[in-house]
Amino acid sequence: MSRLTQAERDALPDSAFALPGRRYPIPDKTHARDALARASEFHHRGELSDEEYETIVRRSREVLGEDE
Repeated sequence: MSRLTQAERDALPDSAFALPGRRYPIPDKTHARDALARASEFHHRGELSDEEYETIVRRSREVLGEDE
């Protein structure tokens, strides 16, 4: 995964994150793919609600150009 430095993360607009609280950065396709993988893992472990998971999937697909 491509890592963001703290300065890079801080410079991102709120719209570059899938969830409120600046969670799940998705500024590019690499991060969007990683967000999908991590969200699936956390959702299956019960650490993300269905709504949060669906939001991450929707927003990540937008970044990947997979709008439905």
